[in-house]
Amino acid sequence: MYDQPLFLQTLSRFAVVLPARYDLEAALSELTESVTAVLGLCGSGVTMAEDGRLRSVTAVSEASWELERSQQEQQAGPCRDAYESGAVVRVSDVRQESVRWPEFSAIAARLGVAGVAGIPMPLDDQMIGALNLYSPEPRDWSDVDIAVAGVLADVATSYVVNASKLRQQQQLSEQLQEALESRVVIEQAKGITAYKNSVTIDQAYQMMRRHARSNNASLRLVAEAIVAVGLEV
Repeated sequence: MYDQPLFLQTLSRFAVVLPARYDLEAALSELTESVTAVLGLCGSGVTMAEDGRLRSVTAVSEASWELERSQQEQQAGPCRDAYESGAVVRVSDVRQESVRWPEFSAIAARLGVAGVAGIPMPLDDQMIGALNLYSPEPRDWSDVDIAVAGVLADVATSYVVNASKLRQQQQLSEQLQEALESRVVIEQAKGITAYKNSVTIDQAYQMMRRHARSNNASLRLVAEAIVAVGLEV
């Protein structure tokens, strides 16, 4: 049975954090800790797809990390199946699945993990990863368990998507700032070159361009050299 008050608190907490800038790994780590507490698990983890392979991003507990690493190295296990099929994978006792996932089953038995579930993380028409649940006891995963985990998997997906958009926005801002700085130094260099050579601004600009081309350099580098060290073109 899940902890409903804690579940609602978790949703409220992450609804506030999502619009702000955040560290994705830290946010997913906090989310998996919340998943573990809400569902009364011994651990959970998030794996993300990268060029068709799953890569462990975060996990709660050493046992969870070891199981996540096993799935990453072998590319086999409940989360891999959930990712590939796009369907929830429920396993009451993974220790009994030695034929299906021999290495994963053996590691789970050694670590005292029994119940396992893989929750796919869809984005539009593709899967981007999976949320993985680990129980110390055999567990018949209820529809409520899976529904709660599905909501939290959607939150994780939202964090990944939003972080990507924030990075794109930051990159755009950096590019615009760089373009502005380039324009400023180029304008300064045009003025200096025009004055030194008694030519018009347009003529100075053409002189700078010719120098840049003949020396296989960018116009900005030429402009910076004119302004900083008095390069003559």
